[in-house]
Amino acid sequence: MDYRDAGVDVEAGRNFVQHIRTLVDSTRRPEVLSGLGGFSGLCELPAGYRQPVLVSGTDGVGTKLKIAQSTQRHSTVGIDLVAMCVNDILTSGAEPLFFLDYLATGKLEPAALAEVVAGIVAGCRQAGCALLGGETAEMPGFYGPGEYDLAGFCVGVVEKSQILDGSQVQVGDRILGLASSGLHSNGFSLVRKVVAEGQRVGTVGTGYRWDETVPSLGNQSLAEILLTPTRIYVEPVLQARRQGLTIHGMAHITGGGLPENLPRCLGPDQSVHLYEGSWPVPEVFRWLAAAGSIPAAALYNTFNMGLGFALVVPPQESDRALDWLSQHGVDAYLVGEVIAGSGQVTGLPD
Repeated sequence: MDYRDAGVDVEAGRNFVQHIRTLVDSTRRPEVLSGLGGFSGLCELPAGYRQPVLVSGTDGVGTKLKIAQSTQRHSTVGIDLVAMCVNDILTSGAEPLFFLDYLATGKLEPAALAEVVAGIVAGCRQAGCALLGGETAEMPGFYGPGEYDLAGFCVGVVEKSQILDGSQVQVGDRILGLASSGLHSNGFSLVRKVVAEGQRVGTVGTGYRWDETVPSLGNQSLAEILLTPTRIYVEPVLQARRQGLTIHGMAHITGGGLPENLPRCLGPDQSVHLYEGSWPVPEVFRWLAAAGSIPAAALYNTFNMGLGFALVVPPQESDRALDWLSQHGVDAYLVGEVIAGSGQVTGLPD
């Protein structure tokens, strides 16, 4: 016997690394000192920082991967992977420096996994960080045919004096909600259940197919709509700070939705009041609610409901910030304010 008899093709793994080398090299930053294939990745700190602080984050894509695997659409989940990590560290004010991925599968399928890596590369380019390295693990018997899982890890840097940690937020500050591109990468266990078992809206029967269209959602298939990648907010938000916009806090709206994530950027004895109807809720969330008979409270506790990121700004800066974001192609809305409290979010539907 040899390793191939056990289901692991070492030579295929080597060929895969060579195949993606050019893609990975396209994300290189000046600070990167190593190349693909070493035991570790090396990256210098950028010049110009007086007291640089490293900021790290890790995450995955979750069961959204099941849709990609079921429909053989692998090109966007890599963007999701990067977005979930870089948007997290952005909330501290950090600029992402580099990213590493971990890709595990039962059997190496080079074409499909190359699409995944191309998505990771696209996400790194959007975030301005280098894909410094990663790991591809072939694990026969652990994953079924066509299955894979993704995890990611990123490191960024921020000037110590510019760290956002909740201490800058004040009662009266305004909450600006930045539009999401859709569901992003949370709540997909519920989404998959709705698609498999949900009441057909406007027709008789239950359950949907990934390749079918829903009239209220336009001409794209359900798979295309639900696999829309997570928006990466790094470039416009960092550029806004560099242009002198005052930002007291940031929140990445992920699992747990607005009720769980907005309080994470506040100081002690603070809460958030949201203004009812202050932002457009995309139709996909209304369709999920109808097809799955999902109560409003469950919707808002599971999904981002159209807001993927939030900025906390002084009240006198809110109009200027909204204008700046609009001029730079970011749909943003004045959605609430900071009030006294103990970490609650009020103003959401019951």
